[in-house]
Amino acid sequence: MSTLRGKTLFITGASRGIGRAIALRCARDGANIVVTAKSAEPHPKLPGTIHTVAAEVVAAGGKALAIQLDVRDEAAIGAAVQQAAAHFGGIDILVNNASAIQLTGTAQTPAKRFDLMFGVNVRGTFLCSQACLPFLAKAANPHILNLAPPLNMKTQWFQGHVAYTMAKYGMSMCTLGMAAEFRGQGIAVNSLWPRTTIATAAIEMNFPPAVMKASRKPDIMADAAHAIFRRDSRSASGHFYIDEAVLREEGVTDFESYAVTPGGPLQPDLFLD
Repeated sequence: MSTLRGKTLFITGASRGIGRAIALRCARDGANIVVTAKSAEPHPKLPGTIHTVAAEVVAAGGKALAIQLDVRDEAAIGAAVQQAAAHFGGIDILVNNASAIQLTGTAQTPAKRFDLMFGVNVRGTFLCSQACLPFLAKAANPHILNLAPPLNMKTQWFQGHVAYTMAKYGMSMCTLGMAAEFRGQGIAVNSLWPRTTIATAAIEMNFPPAVMKASRKPDIMADAAHAIFRRDSRSASGHFYIDEAVLREEGVTDFESYAVTPGGPLQPDLFLD
């Protein structure tokens, strides 16, 4: 598939960061973007709302529908998916991007934060996938993409933040299981993860400033996601893709334009050897 023109994408956590970047990249093809996130009003510390991103989608050449959504709320998910499908005539692609992070040890992780990470990362991914299934089953080239890492069972990825790792790996296990479960229906289920840290609010709030400077822009994840969506859903499923590797397969050799600091060192992301 050479373009996503006319395809409908349901993206969670799309008010900023990687979700926003994916929305804008696909909008340039003329795609229909369902912009969902909790942020309907401006945040004092974080940029972007579902409405500002919807306006950017339209300016980029796509069509937009902004829906405020808490992915922990089963009823709200069902209503949002039904609204999106009715508005655009179906759903072709689901992007489970919404995620919560707290990089603290066991003693320092309150139950409230534990529940938030599992509610957003695991429950949200599972329930959004579940709700979109009837519409994906009718699509010509349906994809579910989870922004989740490859399953790497080394102690180093658990010991400092076991709750966060379990929550992200819960998303990864959705990829592993659902890819096999829906293979017969031709619904691709994949994960995408960055080789380096990505310059997002999550990095800015959880890491030193030097890490942000050694990161890449969200555009690299958006370009990689766009490439995955154009692949045949019946053959490209069950993969734990890495952004740079996907783009190298597409013929990209120069990655300097993605760097926050061109020519500078790059910070490897979590969960990758």
